[in-house]
Amino acid sequence: MNFNREDMNIVIVGHVDHGKSTIIGRLLADTNSLPEGKLEQVKERCRRNSKPFEYAFLLDALKDEQEQGITIDAARCFFKTEKRDYIIIDAPGHIEFLKNMVTGASRAEVALLVIDAEEGIKENSKRHGYLLSMLGIKNVVVLINKMDLVNYDEKVFENITKEYTEFLNKIDVEPKCFIPVSGFFGENIVDPSNKMSWYKGQSVLEVLDSFEKEKLPDDKPFRMPVQAVYKFTRDGDNRRIVAGTIETGRVKVGDEVIFYPSGKKSTVKSIEVFNGEARESIGSGYAAGFTLNEQIYIKRGEMAAISGDIKPKVTNRIKVNLFWLGRSPMVKEKEYILKVGTSKVEVKIEEITKVIDASNLNNEVKQQIDRHEVAECILKTDKPIAFDLSHEIAQTSRFVIVDKYEIAGGGIILKELEDEENKAHKENYKWEKSYITLEERAEKFGQKPALICITGKENTRKKAIARALERKLFSDGRRVYFLGINNTLYAEDHNKKEHIKRLSEVSNIMMDSGSILIATASELNRDDIETMEAAVNSKEVIKVWVGENEISEIDEDLFVSKEDTVELAVDKIKSLLQKKNIIFKPF
Repeated sequence: MNFNREDMNIVIVGHVDHGKSTIIGRLLADTNSLPEGKLEQVKERCRRNSKPFEYAFLLDALKDEQEQGITIDAARCFFKTEKRDYIIIDAPGHIEFLKNMVTGASRAEVALLVIDAEEGIKENSKRHGYLLSMLGIKNVVVLINKMDLVNYDEKVFENITKEYTEFLNKIDVEPKCFIPVSGFFGENIVDPSNKMSWYKGQSVLEVLDSFEKEKLPDDKPFRMPVQAVYKFTRDGDNRRIVAGTIETGRVKVGDEVIFYPSGKKSTVKSIEVFNGEARESIGSGYAAGFTLNEQIYIKRGEMAAISGDIKPKVTNRIKVNLFWLGRSPMVKEKEYILKVGTSKVEVKIEEITKVIDASNLNNEVKQQIDRHEVAECILKTDKPIAFDLSHEIAQTSRFVIVDKYEIAGGGIILKELEDEENKAHKENYKWEKSYITLEERAEKFGQKPALICITGKENTRKKAIARALERKLFSDGRRVYFLGINNTLYAEDHNKKEHIKRLSEVSNIMMDSGSILIATASELNRDDIETMEAAVNSKEVIKVWVGENEISEIDEDLFVSKEDTVELAVDKIKSLLQKKNIIFKPF
């Protein structure tokens, strides 16, 4: 593959046995894109087995070589013309196609939709058309294949064209053209066919070459789902590289980047490229990474944006269009996994607005979504996610749903909805607040409210440190209270998530009174902290990690070594509170 040449991703879809593989085989053979001797080898194998040769066999032969680890040009570049290289997205079925298109493993710029001239339009022909519409593929070419089986009859071609055009118009798909072809005999695949002189249009290859390459979306707001964070330690290299694939926009050294949904921010120190020199800027389509001036804890699933750009949406309730392909219906109350960008969260159906049969576009109100149905519904995730809407930035609006470790559906996000739970937090449950302000309390008590979370692994003296800190601050005349997480539990409930919510709610009330609250819990994670920060001001949450010297998930404000005495730990925390102006240091 010549990497200086232009390439284009295409997908070929259609009902089973309508001839997709034969058309691909023809394109490989008739454009001389096969490995040398491969065509003759397959033909000879068919001759020895007394089996009629078919061009579809070429695909099987190439796949066999790929499975054996043999590197072949056609595995990357299925066929080529003088203008460009064409890469076919391998999508033998609905689920593979949906997975490739939605997860971004490959994004089709052109779709070839194949219909058998003899069998006519099938339900899957319409379902594939609906998928193309939902995923926003604009360049669609419909191939009416196996014209040899209907004696190259123009009337058959016209009838199918008319019927399918009427369907596509209903779902806002406007195909570039319809082409009558015979994959078996190569008619209208590469060159115009003499057997269908009534057709005055272009061949498949001519139409493909007529499409202009999509421009990279560098002009859109910067979006990079975080794939991973790499930490280097060898030979004095202490870089932490935030890595991912840039979906849209550009980023440059010095830009302030904000990560969603956490809201953490820092400035870009350097841009790193694998096996390449550092760059000053980089744009969409590149797998890259960058280092930050201020080290912050970022994890996979966050989405990077640039400060000042249009923000991505962040919520845990979304209105979506989804296509369901699971063996079992999608039902309310059942938990699934939703993947959008690199984020992976638990999700449930909150409401099914309407269900559409993609093969006939009939819709009805139902309590479940059956296989091959499209639904407009409201989904609720177990924690906030970052995304864009499909009509704004399509690349970061697509998602898939996993059921029992298999991709069972996917679609696009239409609208963000308010997170009712966080709304309740923000409104403080609509209690009647005191007329005494936090500023008045701070002046009176000589302190600001704070929630000090002391966490770490089991058996790391967290409670001893918390109680000693409470005693020390109380002796200093501070309004302080120690609240172990066990104080907020009900005996019959052992759900950690619910415990954290209760702790957060209690903390919010006590901090509103101007108090410093000390809480202990084992191994708090980022989700736990986000739950707390949804209830109280995030700047008032002080995170202390006790134990092993390792990078924790919570991006702690203070690390207390397991070798530190309880007295030293208390002194460290008190100094931190003074530094953050939670308690005022005497002159």
